[in-house]
Amino acid sequence: MRVWIDADACPRPARDQLVRFALKRGLQVVLVAGQPQSKPAFACVRLIVVPSGPDAADDYLVEHAVPGELVICSDVPLADRLIKKGVAALDPRGREFDANNMGERLAVRNLFTDLREQGQAGGGQGAYSERDKQAFANALDRILTRLARA
Repeated sequence: MRVWIDADACPRPARDQLVRFALKRGLQVVLVAGQPQSKPAFACVRLIVVPSGPDAADDYLVEHAVPGELVICSDVPLADRLIKKGVAALDPRGREFDANNMGERLAVRNLFTDLREQGQAGGGQGAYSERDKQAFANALDRILTRLARA
């Protein structure tokens, strides 16, 4: 099984944690990025640098990930595209995207985008914490187990 990572936006602790899972479970990890990045020196990890452009990495992930695989991403519209294709999606903070929560997640994302554009809200998420790291590990274990059984 392959696990894909939208590498431009994934915190390094989440990426490193996923690589440890991959080594233990015999998974392939594919990092997809719009710019060159350092790649962990393990045979199970590949780095694909896509040509720069808006949504180039997102488009690559949607085109190449298949049902039964997992994509780690923070991008809600990307997750929506993946879910519609039957690909599992998880954000690096341990929140799973699924058909039941995509409508709400898209609405909240669009609301905050509008508020930021109007200058009524700023910033993004807080720093990646130990709590986020633990939530990600728990969700990753749960989803990988579910996908392996399917």
